[in-house]
Amino acid sequence: MRLRQTKAAERSAGSGPGSDGFEAFYLRHFDAMTRFIARRVADPHAVADLTAEVFLAALRSRHTYRPGLGSETGWLYGVARNVLAAERRRSRREARAVERIVAHRLLDGDDLTRLAERIDSEEPARRALSAMAELPEGQRALLELVVIDQLTVAEAAQALGIRVGTARVRLHRARRTLRDVPGVAPALATEGLG
Repeated sequence: MRLRQTKAAERSAGSGPGSDGFEAFYLRHFDAMTRFIARRVADPHAVADLTAEVFLAALRSRHTYRPGLGSETGWLYGVARNVLAAERRRSRREARAVERIVAHRLLDGDDLTRLAERIDSEEPARRALSAMAELPEGQRALLELVVIDQLTVAEAAQALGIRVGTARVRLHRARRTLRDVPGVAPALATEGLG
């Protein structure tokens, strides 16, 4: 009974999270929120920032507080848990991004030049692979086995479960299609004839 009277007095005094008395609300819960965050975060700057973020989030979402559903303290702890969860998700995303960057060594000018030359020299192969992607599945699979995996036509036919004659026909059709692609290296279209 006394708890209800105290809450009613707080609301009438204008000190709840949804009222104009947000300063009183802040002062009343500041120590508890700082302790809550400090139990979960070791960096003092992060504790200060997150505590401030909890109160900013509470201010932004004060319209969601319903006194009949529980105390303002319980509601504020819910807000604090949400803020911490959001911060942990952000930190994980940031850590993954940093890890990806650190995992790649930085390239110097010579590395970039060599890579640019390599990329230029592989242009015909990129065109061939692009053209291969447009081939029917059976032709593409056979061509990959013969040209990329270096299987004989007989071995590729066995791997695909087709007759050698069927494999030769598919390979011929695939090569003819690739020969019509401008700039495709002849070796890519004629390898694996045996």
